[in-house]
Amino acid sequence: MYDLIVIGGGPAGLTAMVYAIRKRLDALLLTKDLGGKTNYRLALPWVQDYQIIRGLETVNKFRAELEYLDFARRMEAAEKVRRIDNGFAVTTRSGDEFQARAIIVATGARQVRMGVPGEKEFTMKGLCYSALSYAPLCIDRVTIVIGDEDLAVRSASELATVARRVYLVCESGQALSSPLGRKLQQAENVTILQGYQVTEVKGDAYARSLVLRTPTGETKEIEADAMFVEKALTPRSELVADLVRLDERGRIIVDCANRTNVPGIFAAGDVTNIYAEQVLIAVGEGAKAALSAYDYILSIS
Repeated sequence: MYDLIVIGGGPAGLTAMVYAIRKRLDALLLTKDLGGKTNYRLALPWVQDYQIIRGLETVNKFRAELEYLDFARRMEAAEKVRRIDNGFAVTTRSGDEFQARAIIVATGARQVRMGVPGEKEFTMKGLCYSALSYAPLCIDRVTIVIGDEDLAVRSASELATVARRVYLVCESGQALSSPLGRKLQQAENVTILQGYQVTEVKGDAYARSLVLRTPTGETKEIEADAMFVEKALTPRSELVADLVRLDERGRIIVDCANRTNVPGIFAAGDVTNIYAEQVLIAVGEGAKAALSAYDYILSIS
C-alpha cells in the first residue's frame, strides 16, 4: 500500500507529486500525460513566445523531476476510487488496482466544445478556451467570445478593456441580466449577438472568421483576430462523485487546506471549487494539497 496516490498529471497533480516525493512519501502518480493543459498554448500570428508569461515554464520544472522516476508514475488514467480498510483503492482504465492511505484528486476539467466544422482544426491556432489567460495579448484587436454563461460574460468584459472590438455570441443571453452583463451591454466596443449560433470556423493557418446563423435563419460571417469558446468547464470528478461532496457544477468542494469532507481524500486544481482556473493557481493548490496529505498521513501513522 502506498502512502499517497496522486491522480492527474496537470499543474496541480505534478506539483503535488513533487512535494510528496520531497517529503519522502511512498507516492504514485496516475495520469495519462504529464503537463495537462499546459501542453497546449494559443498561437496568434502577431505574438512571439518571448512576449508571453506562461505557467508552462514552472510546470516543466516539476515535470522534469518526474520524467525519469518510472517507479513513481503510471501513465494511465484512473477510473474509480473506493474505500478499503485503512485507505482507498484506485482502479485504472486497464483494470489494475493500486491502494494508498491517502488520495489527491487533481484530474482537472474538460472544456465544453462547440462541435462545429473547423473547431478541431483551429483549436489553439487563433481559437482557444481561455480568454482570461490570453486577453492581454489582444490589445487593439478584434475578438469573439462564444458562450451563454457567466464565464462568457466575464471573458468578454476582460477583453473589452483592451480589444478594439468584442463580439459576444450567445444563444440565450441568460447571463446578461447580471451586474457585469448589464455593464457589458453598455460598453461601446462590445457587440452582443444574442440568438446567434456558430455553424463553422474558417481560416488558413489560423482561425480567421466565424460563420453564424442569425435568429432569422440567415448566414452571417464575422472576421476576428482571436476567438474564445467560453461554454464553461466540466470537472472530471466522476471517479469520486459517490464519495465526496460536490457543488452544483460538479466540482469537488475543498477547504482552505484542500481537504474534502472525507478524511484522506484531498483535491486540487480545476476539479475543485477554487476561484479562477489558472495554471499558477493550480500549482499553489497542488502544493497545499500535498502538504495537507502529508500532515494527514503523519497523524494516522
